[in-house]
Amino acid sequence: MLPDLHIHTARCGHAHGEMAAYVEAARRRGVTHLGFADHIPMYWLPSSRRDPELAMGEDDLPVYVENVLALRRENPDLTIFLGIEADYIPGYEDRLRAILADYPFDYVLGSVHYLDGWGFDHPDQVEEYARRDIDEIYRQYFLAMQEAARSGLFDVMAHPDLIKKFGYRPRMELEDLYDQTARVLAGAGVCVEVNTAGLRKPAQEIYPALEFLKHCYHYGVPATPGSDAHHPDHVAFGWAEAKKWLAAAGYRQVALFAKRSRQFVPIK
Repeated sequence: MLPDLHIHTARCGHAHGEMAAYVEAARRRGVTHLGFADHIPMYWLPSSRRDPELAMGEDDLPVYVENVLALRRENPDLTIFLGIEADYIPGYEDRLRAILADYPFDYVLGSVHYLDGWGFDHPDQVEEYARRDIDEIYRQYFLAMQEAARSGLFDVMAHPDLIKKFGYRPRMELEDLYDQTARVLAGAGVCVEVNTAGLRKPAQEIYPALEFLKHCYHYGVPATPGSDAHHPDHVAFGWAEAKKWLAAAGYRQVALFAKRSRQFVPIK
């Protein structure tokens, strides 16, 4: 069974269920390696502007870390990783680096959810797509992903074509952007996430698109799987499709992490 390295908790304000329920769901589905990677506090905003429905509060972070470590101790039959999902916000790299250094994370998922302050994957901000040039949106997104990868802050780039979430597709061909981004990921030494949450969204497709994933494989970018679970029922969601996606791109192994050090396990 593939590991699941992208599991959220109710602390982020938009996920549901007790952390122990996610662990039990993993056990029932035969997932022996799982990692919590909840949203880091919105470190780039003053406290008064942080949205408790988008990320945990600053005081919650040490409690989250201790809860994951406690679950690890309480479930010795499973391998439970301590991860975190962190937004990349240009200009705030040092602030994020300092936060990450304070905790014993096994890995850090890097994500891009904002373009010039626009939360493009938020349902309440979908109307902005109609006001912008769709091709330019895609260019901005992939350039932001490249910048995030080059920052050295992250081990994995999460849901790496999230911009397609609501089903808005560009007019232009994406081959050049896929190739350029895959080369940047390879040069930066980060992994690409194969994230099945897109199957639950209007995109109706795994993140990233298969052609993008093929470019990543071509350049030797390792892959990690994640369900992006926001409910215990989401753990290992779409795992059969994920295995097919990985195999179609050429992958025969996936990456795991311990204390920010990468290791590999075969896809069976």
